[in-house]
Amino acid sequence: MGVYLSTPKTDKLSADGENSRLRFGLSSMQGWRTTMEDAHAALPDLDDCTSFFGVYDGHGGKGVSKFCARHLHKQVLINDANSSGDLAASVHKAFLRMDEMMKGQRGWRELTELGGKGNKISGVLEGIIWPPKGGDSDKIEEDWDTEEGPNSSFPGPTSGSTACVAVIRNDQLIVANAGDSRCVISRKGQAYNLSTDHKPNLEEEKERILGAGGFIVAGRVNASLNLSRAIGDMELKQNELLPAERQIVTAEPELKTVQLSEDDEFIVLACDGIWDCMSSQEVVDFVHKQLKTEDKLSSVCEKLLNRCVAPTSGGEGCDNMTVIVVQFKKPASAVATSSTEQSAATAEEMRPK
Repeated sequence: MGVYLSTPKTDKLSADGENSRLRFGLSSMQGWRTTMEDAHAALPDLDDCTSFFGVYDGHGGKGVSKFCARHLHKQVLINDANSSGDLAASVHKAFLRMDEMMKGQRGWRELTELGGKGNKISGVLEGIIWPPKGGDSDKIEEDWDTEEGPNSSFPGPTSGSTACVAVIRNDQLIVANAGDSRCVISRKGQAYNLSTDHKPNLEEEKERILGAGGFIVAGRVNASLNLSRAIGDMELKQNELLPAERQIVTAEPELKTVQLSEDDEFIVLACDGIWDCMSSQEVVDFVHKQLKTEDKLSSVCEKLLNRCVAPTSGGEGCDNMTVIVVQFKKPASAVATSSTEQSAATAEEMRPK
């Protein structure tokens, strides 16, 4: 049976939500895989004027993806509160912070609790002997206190996760991506990619990998990972002479900032289980068609998963699948496209794929 089940698990975890600015729907499905390693976060009201949505596609375990879903948006808020209002810089720092937080005793403990590679029984025992200093997992903590214990020197997880997030504040959309999950915006029905699928064969990625002492075999970093950016995968981030941004695999996100206009209808965030099966434009067309008959965005997402899941195991359509659709309720400020020059620049920047 290998990495696949005899029949796919098509049960779906779905949700809907909204505020005065937008509404969203999401759905995730295990599919043919023996485990579910995707995770997601959907917070329409991260603060009074900010919404946060993220998809995380784990590999080698679900611990890192779930860790990101629990903590990454909190770090965005912490960084934003301590910065001069540069939201993009706050998101950038939050991605790199995930790797730092997963090291040591506390990182080991949380990854074990979340289902990462580790001994869960010993984790429970250690929770009695070395109780964690943190309490409420939903609490936003300014400090990530060091814990003492037998895993104080834990270097971080060998498993990893992609991360693709969209942060919306007023009329500004910031997309940050590390890995091959993807964010697409529909502008007057046209699909524009707001992220790059980070694969080892991309020239910029290849240059960094080789410069850090890595190699590429059959499209895989060090003959193992088919991604060139990810959170976690700490065995590929061990060059002490290089910063985090220049390691063989890096958690550094690629950022894109877009001023939303009245032409922008919705965004789609999804893991590669979707994009392996459909192009960005095909997904946008599918969502448009479903919106004519479906009231709930989660129902649109569920139909998209059903469209992508393979009838038999092996090949495309057999991965875990997670998708979030965020629809803008109101036209954004006309300031976003106040000049012909700015409109042309935005159109050139976001070429359809």
